[in-house]
Amino acid sequence: MNPMRELMIDKVVINMGIGESGERLQRASKLLEELIEQKPAITHAVKTIKNFGIRKGEPIGLKVTLRGEKAEEFLKRALVVKENKLKRKQVNAGEFSFGIHEHIDLPGVDYDPDVGIFGMDVCVSLRRRGYRVKRRRISRSKIGKNHLITKEETIEFLKKLGVEVE
Repeated sequence: MNPMRELMIDKVVINMGIGESGERLQRASKLLEELIEQKPAITHAVKTIKNFGIRKGEPIGLKVTLRGEKAEEFLKRALVVKENKLKRKQVNAGEFSFGIHEHIDLPGVDYDPDVGIFGMDVCVSLRRRGYRVKRRRISRSKIGKNHLITKEETIEFLKKLGVEVE
């Protein structure tokens, strides 16, 4: 197979929407750092929602971007929670996403009453070699249609990982 056609994991983004700032956000941040061994970035509210008690600019969530071996390692652990099954609507062209309701479902994680239970969203982007052409600053150019990743190719990649797409 042509090495330029080979699919690989570009990045895995883990997002936790806490919905409030303060101590709960600090506990979630500490938990995410322990799970992934990488410091999470804090996300802020875009607009004020009075009913939820959220003000614009208030820190309400966390996110971490993983690349390389760390990304693959975490993805394998996270897919075990979903029993290596994803629905077809969770898969898109060159990307797939799924949610984990409770972080204690991850293998090797025990429940700690001081921390509580948090859910998270896992978003995975795939790429081929040569995609940097689209993102670089100097002499940026477009990628041809035959080099873009289709939904079917994403499903084939998932099957190689041992994930069943229903």
